[in-house]
Amino acid sequence: MLDKGDALCIGVPALRYFRQRFPEASLHFMGFAQGKELVKAAEPDAAVSGLEQHQWPEHIIPAMETFLGLAEQIIAEGYSQIVCLDTAFMPCFLSRFLKDAGEPVVGNYISLSVQELIDQFQCQQLRPEYVNDAANYLRSDFFAMARWHTPWWQSSPQLDYGYPEFYLRHCCGFDQIEMDMSVNLPESATSSDQKGERKVVALAPFSENSAYDYPFADQLKSELMVLGYQVWSIPKQDASVRNTLMRLKASDLLVTVPFGAQWQATAVNCASLVICGDMDPRRLIPDYATDPHIGPIPADSLAQSIHSIFSESADS
Repeated sequence: MLDKGDALCIGVPALRYFRQRFPEASLHFMGFAQGKELVKAAEPDAAVSGLEQHQWPEHIIPAMETFLGLAEQIIAEGYSQIVCLDTAFMPCFLSRFLKDAGEPVVGNYISLSVQELIDQFQCQQLRPEYVNDAANYLRSDFFAMARWHTPWWQSSPQLDYGYPEFYLRHCCGFDQIEMDMSVNLPESATSSDQKGERKVVALAPFSENSAYDYPFADQLKSELMVLGYQVWSIPKQDASVRNTLMRLKASDLLVTVPFGAQWQATAVNCASLVICGDMDPRRLIPDYATDPHIGPIPADSLAQSIHSIFSESADS
């Protein structure tokens, strides 16, 4: 729920996997904010519910109240199976409450019962690191979920889709899943006019984790325009997921920091270059990646790397 990129790269393949396994079932997807929009873009006929951006309180007690409200809605539906694929704290809190209430829940949940959580909070014994670090709170019915806490990219066989494929196949046990996160969109009416003779580069300099934000995005944009590219940027607060997907579909390359935007590009068959920072690119398997580095790459150097991608493509 919390990460819109995960809603697309994990949620959509999982939804299609369950639809294939249970073709007669009525499947409902619970998401959050723009994550819901991405799922609806990929699966327009899916029943998608959940929370809007303003409905998820920042502080834990109001958030617990909100998610207990979601629990009431879920219980009222009378589902025959509830699967929690999320690893964020509040969705796993919701899963634990439903599990303790006798609902047919499988997947991830927090280690403490709701009552234990409340008691610790009231006694001021609830440690922030319990809530903030999944290594402390996360428990799972998935047998291999413990692998999620390991540096799996150093030992796992090569995966075409990196983290989401590892998570679904090797942590959740969905070994027959097809990693299909594609979003079918009509051809943009302006795509040919938009491109013209110039290659189109999209920039996504912001991440859900601000530590990976790229600080020289404006300078990079200027450098690329001098080199003859048409450049546009995905804003930190994206007003329209569908519009972004349409523009990515009409682009030649997405240059992005790790996580969410890469999967939006993958969904519409747009190549991506990930500015890795200190992250091992084997975790994400993008089309292109910078070498792991400490500190931001200078904009001029990055622009030349992007230019070389197109030059090499033209030569081949």
